Order: sequence, then structure tokens, then C-alpha cells
Amino acid sequence: MKAIDPHIHMVSRTTDDYLKMAISGIHTVAEPAFWAGFDRSSADSFRDYFHQLTVTEPARAARFGIRHYCWIGLNSKESENLKLAEDVLAIMPEYIDRPTALGIGEVGLNKNSRNEIAVLEKQLALAAERNELILIHTPHLEDKLKGTRIIMDIIRAEPRIDPARVLIDHAEEHTIGEIKDRGFWFGLTLYPNSKGSPERAIDAVEIYGTDRICINSSADWSVSDPLSVLKCANEMRRRGHPEPAVNQVFYENPKSFLGQCPKFQAD
Repeated sequence: MKAIDPHIHMVSRTTDDYLKMAISGIHTVAEPAFWAGFDRSSADSFRDYFHQLTVTEPARAARFGIRHYCWIGLNSKESENLKLAEDVLAIMPEYIDRPTALGIGEVGLNKNSRNEIAVLEKQLALAAERNELILIHTPHLEDKLKGTRIIMDIIRAEPRIDPARVLIDHAEEHTIGEIKDRGFWFGLTLYPNSKGSPERAIDAVEIYGTDRICINSSADWSVSDPLSVLKCANEMRRRGHPEPAVNQVFYENPKSFLGQCPKFQAD
């Protein structure tokens, strides 16, 4: 089968991972800007990182026939530093304009702090001004529902943003319903220790249906699996779901959402 991983951090993966993905059926990926595992000291660090996302990784992926797209944004953890945030936001448009950048992401909240909210509002305003797609990061663990509601309220207060052009990621059982009811897309993350498993993801598909859902690996520098979307597709198949429904969730849905950006083409 063909599959798209709409959220994976290939800067953290080896070149061998690209080969494994290509021969297994993942020929298109989208990589959001994220926290590198440490707080960066200046906007120059982000300039190098955004160059890596928009130049280095597409070239590395192309060696194996994989289309690599990215998102540009300031993650919520480093949004606490308001001076850094101001400097990073100033350089973001240059990189969003590059041919493989799909929009602004992953941006959102981590601890639901005032600084995080202020920076999120600025990034959403930039997205609204440019009519960009948006990929949202929601907090983990006990703050997820509260943070998800704050994020949705902020977005809905901006009339220029169409919820159908926003994917709210790292959704869980207690947030999916509200996300869908407000007209957003939602993402389920297959991350073994802190987010979800293939079994939980397909449980959600069976409860909430195949509409406006994107399933991703979020594979990065921690314990994670760049082939997890294929393993999740196999779990859906194992439960007896027809092949067109499997294709809908793992290929057609991310293709439809990401395809709202005219730069995007799926392989």
C-alpha cells in the first residue's frame, strides 16, 4: 500500500530510515518544525534549522524517491522566551515561501502559559494574513483538554482562519469529539510512551469514523518508529476494515488536507 506520514521529524532520523520507509510504501512525508530536545540560543540557530528543513532534508529524502515537505514555526516550549520568539517570527516568512513549506506548524501550547498563548496568537495572525495551512501541537497529559480548548477558542476568534485548514494534532479520546464538532481536522500520534498505539488509534477510527483524521508517527529523537503508520494500517486491516477505508485514512486523508496547499503533491 501507499501511505503518507503527515508528521515525522526526519532531521532526527538516520538515512537508513528513509530507505526503510521507501521500500515499505511511505513515499511522502511532512516534517513540522519542533523542539530539538534543547532550547536554542538565538534566531540564527532557527535560521540554520529552517534551512535544514527546506533544503537538506528534501535532498536527502529524494535519494530514495521520497517527497519531503515541511512546516515552519516556533514550537511552544521555546515560545516562553519572548525576545527569541520575536526574532524567530521575523525570519519565518522567508522560509514559509520556500517551495516545500506547507504552512505554519507545529505551533500551539505546552504548559498553557501566558507567553505561549501570546506567541501562538502572533503565529496564527501570520497564518491568517498569508492564508496558510496550520498544524497545531496540543499539550500532553493532564493539560491536553484545557490547552486544546484554549487553542480552539483562539483560532475561532480569528475569522480569517477556516477550521478546515487547521489540523489539531496529538488528539486523544477525550479531545477528538470537541475538535471534530468545531470543524477542525485532528491528528492521532503513534508514539509508544506518551501519546498512543496502533490499537488506540484504530479504536478511535471505529468510534469517530474516517472523516478528517490523519494518523502520524511523530518519529523523532526519542523512542519512536518511522514505520508506525504502516503498522497501524495493518491493525486496521487485521480488524476486517475494507481496503478502501484503510487507504482513506492513511493516504487519501493526509493527501486531502495537505493538498489544500498548492505546493503539495503526493507520490
